[in-house]
Amino acid sequence: MSSRLVEGSEVVADAMVRAGCRFFAGYPMTPFTEVLEHMASALPEVGGVCINAESELEAVGMVWGAAAAGTRAATGSTGQGLSLMQESIAEASLAGIGFVVLNMARGQGDYFQATRGGGHGDYRTPVLAPWGPAEVGDLVADAFDLADEWRNPVVVIGDYYLAHTWVDLDMSSEVATPRPSPAWALDGSSGGTGAAKLVSPLGTTKQRDGVGYDLAAHYAGCAERREQMTAGIAPRAELTHTDDAEVVLVAYGTMARYADAVVTALRAEGERVGLVRPITLWPFPEDIVAGAAEGSNVVAVYENNAGQMIDDVRISVGKSVPIVGLNGFQTDSSAFGIAPDVTVENLTASVRELLAGAKA
Repeated sequence: MSSRLVEGSEVVADAMVRAGCRFFAGYPMTPFTEVLEHMASALPEVGGVCINAESELEAVGMVWGAAAAGTRAATGSTGQGLSLMQESIAEASLAGIGFVVLNMARGQGDYFQATRGGGHGDYRTPVLAPWGPAEVGDLVADAFDLADEWRNPVVVIGDYYLAHTWVDLDMSSEVATPRPSPAWALDGSSGGTGAAKLVSPLGTTKQRDGVGYDLAAHYAGCAERREQMTAGIAPRAELTHTDDAEVVLVAYGTMARYADAVVTALRAEGERVGLVRPITLWPFPEDIVAGAAEGSNVVAVYENNAGQMIDDVRISVGKSVPIVGLNGFQTDSSAFGIAPDVTVENLTASVRELLAGAKA
């Protein structure tokens, strides 16, 4: 293991390769582009393939094929590009095909897209939210494991800061041992046998001899798998000074780094402020958030959008504690989420107001 100065995008690519990803396809779009470039450099060195696709539609289609053949595969974009992939992500969920989807978002306006999806039918995608390059390696590995275990797309959501921040990290040279191809994969071994395997959003029953597929039965099976996945994934969050907090902040990703700095500074002054940082955005850590809110005077949700995660916080906490939204969508003229008003100083001022109100 060696320490070196590395860009966040390279950390993401390195984590995917070390987790066993051997096929990656995407279309350039800032701030995702650099991840694609690093994958194009890294994958051939381990016998993998990276393709700069014609568009996001082709990229997710290629990943469909690679994952259906049993290869650990991934794709990604920003929210705009992922909008084009939503149909395929939904169909992959119904077909039982697992792969990783990276959203290197512009700000945090893609929270609903990531946690609710924009495709059709009853499906969900687990969502993991690292708050910086140092956490990427473990969460990317977890994402691939979840995709394999539940045969379902899994989203890893970052942003401009994660993609372009340079950090000094210990970079492991270890690469995951290639896993055997799953039994259901379309590896060609059963072709021409009369018992060829089928992977389809319409089911695994073939239509022949006048007998068609039973879509109702397939959807019932999908619902059962989804319920098992929901129950089988433990919601995760990090708690900081929430035991006695008068004001509890809830923030994820880059915004949580700002919130953590504010909590640390105000705690040093004796102020009772705490932070909940959701790591799984779906399943959302409802019980953890609710427990942290008990005994507080107010819960403040800090996110770089018009207010999206705050809905999940409201569901978690109910009406037992007042819930307020801080900030709002802040960006520069490029709309990449680099916001002049998103500062530790501004957040500190907002939290001081909440503390004053709590003491009044």
